[in-house]
Amino acid sequence: MQILQPPAWARPRGFSNGIAVRGGTTVYIAGQVGNTGQGEWREKAFAGQFRQTLENILEVLAEAGGRPEHLVRLTWYVLDKQEYLGALKEVGAAYRELVGKHYPVMAVLQVSALAEDAARLEIEATAVIPE
Repeated sequence: MQILQPPAWARPRGFSNGIAVRGGTTVYIAGQVGNTGQGEWREKAFAGQFRQTLENILEVLAEAGGRPEHLVRLTWYVLDKQEYLGALKEVGAAYRELVGKHYPVMAVLQVSALAEDAARLEIEATAVIPE
């Protein structure tokens, strides 16, 4: 896996501009929300739902033999940009605890609704597990 960082560009915080991967197994993870694998909602707040969402992604990834450092892309769908921005400190702490200092490419989009009424965000992921 090679992080793509044009030398003249400012280094991004919390994500990578690009990642190149050669070989390995690609894992596509469906959009995950902040409920448990049994469908239980333990958190209502954005940061708590983010933690559960990321735990869900990592649990699915582990089923393929993957680890957090194998993530290459995260696409976030949030209901409220201001709620997302207001939770960044807690989100960052949970991310570093669960993933560490590996930052895949990311996009964050504000959407008008999610399929799960209780969800504050949804994240889909792609990972590449080296051969």
